[in-house]
Amino acid sequence: MATDLGELLVPYMPTIRVPRTGDRVFKSECAFSYDSPESEGGLYVCMNSFLGFGREHVERHYRKTGQSVYMHLKRHVKEKATGAAGGAIPRRRNGKVFLDLELNRDFNGDDYEYEDEAKLVIFPDHFEIPLPNIEELPALVTIACDAVLNALSPYKKQESDSWEEEIQVSRHARSLRQQENGVRIPPSGWKCTKCEMRENLWLNLTDGSVLCGKWFFDGSGGNGHALEHYKETNFPLAVKLDTITPDGADVYSFDEEEAVLDPHISEHLLHFGIDMLQMQRTENGHHTDNHVQPRVSDWEVIQEAGLKLKPVYGSGYTGIKNLGNSCYLSTTMQVLFSIPEFQRAYVGNLQRIFDYSPLDPTQDFNTQIAKLGHGLLSGQYSKPPMKSELIEQQQQRGISPKMFKALVSKGHLEFSSNRQQDAHEFLLHLINLVERNSSGSENPSDVFRFLVEERVQCCQTQKVRYTQRVDYLMQLPVPLEAASNREELIAYESKRKEAEENLRPAPEPVRARIPFTACLQAFTEPDNVPDFWSSALQAKSAGVKTSRFASFPEYMVVQIKKFTFGVDWVPKKLDVSVDVPDFLDLNRLRATGLQAGEEELPDLTPPIVIPEDTRDSTTNNSLESPEIDESSVMQLAEMGFPLEACRKAVYYTGNMGAEMAFNWIIAHMEEPDFAEPLAVPSYMEADLPSPSLPTTSALDSQPPEESISILTSMGFPRHHTIQALKASNNNLERAFDWIFTHPDCEDESEAMSDTADTEPNDNIFSNANAHSDSSLSPDQDLSSPRVRDGPGRYELFAFISHMGASTMSGHYVCHIKKEGRWLIYNDHKVCLSERPPKDLGYMYFYRRLSSC
Repeated sequence: MATDLGELLVPYMPTIRVPRTGDRVFKSECAFSYDSPESEGGLYVCMNSFLGFGREHVERHYRKTGQSVYMHLKRHVKEKATGAAGGAIPRRRNGKVFLDLELNRDFNGDDYEYEDEAKLVIFPDHFEIPLPNIEELPALVTIACDAVLNALSPYKKQESDSWEEEIQVSRHARSLRQQENGVRIPPSGWKCTKCEMRENLWLNLTDGSVLCGKWFFDGSGGNGHALEHYKETNFPLAVKLDTITPDGADVYSFDEEEAVLDPHISEHLLHFGIDMLQMQRTENGHHTDNHVQPRVSDWEVIQEAGLKLKPVYGSGYTGIKNLGNSCYLSTTMQVLFSIPEFQRAYVGNLQRIFDYSPLDPTQDFNTQIAKLGHGLLSGQYSKPPMKSELIEQQQQRGISPKMFKALVSKGHLEFSSNRQQDAHEFLLHLINLVERNSSGSENPSDVFRFLVEERVQCCQTQKVRYTQRVDYLMQLPVPLEAASNREELIAYESKRKEAEENLRPAPEPVRARIPFTACLQAFTEPDNVPDFWSSALQAKSAGVKTSRFASFPEYMVVQIKKFTFGVDWVPKKLDVSVDVPDFLDLNRLRATGLQAGEEELPDLTPPIVIPEDTRDSTTNNSLESPEIDESSVMQLAEMGFPLEACRKAVYYTGNMGAEMAFNWIIAHMEEPDFAEPLAVPSYMEADLPSPSLPTTSALDSQPPEESISILTSMGFPRHHTIQALKASNNNLERAFDWIFTHPDCEDESEAMSDTADTEPNDNIFSNANAHSDSSLSPDQDLSSPRVRDGPGRYELFAFISHMGASTMSGHYVCHIKKEGRWLIYNDHKVCLSERPPKDLGYMYFYRRLSSC
């Protein structure tokens, strides 16, 4: 038999490989579906590419590649016999379980056991060779099979390669002895027992001492009394007070000198009177108001907790498993695939996309988004439980979007992490990917695409200029001063301050109720334009800007701007309720263009001002006195960052404020020269505009040299920075985002038309879509198929809600209206909604009314 198997495999030996370092082995998920070894047909792993395929897709791969040898993996779930010994059998001690797989686990280990099966299958005859079969298989085949079976998940590799180190359990957690000294920690009013610090406070888990920490990367600071206390007492563990949530807290081990996990943290906190199930984390892990409150009620309201929600199953009712802070992705994709254009573009063209997919479909955007859409809409992964099933009331399982998330987040600093993200930013990121991968085919994101008309007026000459650009969503400001319960808010704030001063528990928070009409009114108000250059005066002047709709999209996305930055540049969320309507009429916001009696600003470009010392620096290779916003430098220095690092951050972000500089610091703080003095890059003479040429020629050919220098000094190629600035209308912040969202784009031929009167592009529309056209020339055809203009009357059909104090924490759910009824999509659970909380949403999705 050994000879027979050896002879049988001889023709296929050149195609069988042993996985090498760097090879990804997909043995838990099909590249085209969400089939796994637990699926009815199991999973087939190609022994050459190590891609996984479900039963209905393995034939396609065989026909396309000619690869014949696959490893078939199947996991059987069996119910333990009645009367069996209690307790689950540990997986690694069960000889029948040998696959190292990350799979869906809906079965209780105390009642069910697993049995794994592996075999080689040779196509096209489906000849099967059971494994293990060491004596009968050639040595190379045996080694290859063992390597595949023992290979780590590619997602585990990706996580281990990330910059975030995995936090380990402290060796002191289990044996920690807490003193019975009667210490009870109040819910507010904390301060260091050795100084007056009220920030960066740490609770020692042995004796209950509250002491300040030292400087940390998040900007918090202290005098190091917590560390001094450890040196005096050897009490090893401390928890940061403003990070306590029902899910855990930030724990530091002074002995181990690193952040650690404490599996018994709830018990250790309860010893000092802290019930962590009643705590919530402050904004983005930063302590801002020295106050921990009971869990905010929006968690219960938005998730419709306490109501007996009826699960629904079938096509369009499939949930998405949370991979750990991935709900921002799940809710966005659920809403997008409730839109017919996205369904048609990807699910409607499923077979064509799959047939023409590259040899590695895990790296193809269209393949993976079509796979996700099919998983959500097919109903194949959302079937009601049958009485004959192992679990009579089995939970909805949903699909696990690991492959999709790994692809769409590739190369993105934030989305590739395991941290919570902003659903609004992810929507724009995804639209960017859809745009880049829709060449020659239908672009479903066009349903969101509309034109914005911006009117800028010089306050001194009253002359105006109109420009148009493309955008994808409408951002509504939240005017807190327009709250209908303003008196109630004032009374609450007074009571809160009084309670804080007297070290008493704070009163129940009061949520501001903002009329939607007030948000629209704030949207229409003119904005002052800082540093406006008037072409009529050929000098800086005061200017105002208003924005209107030059076209209305088929689907209007409205974002309520609940997230902002405090005076200390800590992200925070406004606790507001907005009475968002079911029907929205925006026709009165239709742009009108140049009006009779209005005089246009001259079509002149601002001069490039290059200081003389900048020109002289071509020989010195540095600028002696770079212009730096010292107020921003001081704001950052007060957070505890090194002064020279703060100066560099402000300089390299173009004096655009402490917020941008803070982001630069976080991205560069691990660099060895982070705190070194600023070395200003030189402007090479060849890069400067020729003095003999008119100013307009220099500006038309490339963006301002100052902006180019700022980005190139950050390590980006010059041609890439020029293209980024052109694509973002010379806006540094948007250009920075553009570079990261277009890492492979090297086309320098396409230039954007420049606006004559320059102003920062900070407005009430979305500016994060770096892929959009930042400006349109007046003679451009605005009736392009890419802009589907129509009436501005809409009906609400979906909204995404956020719970928590910051975009960097909390949870997202979405509500979608289908077949006349509202449903709630909460990770893998899909249920009929009883009370959709429309007033607490974050992003609202409207569809144009068919008859207006």
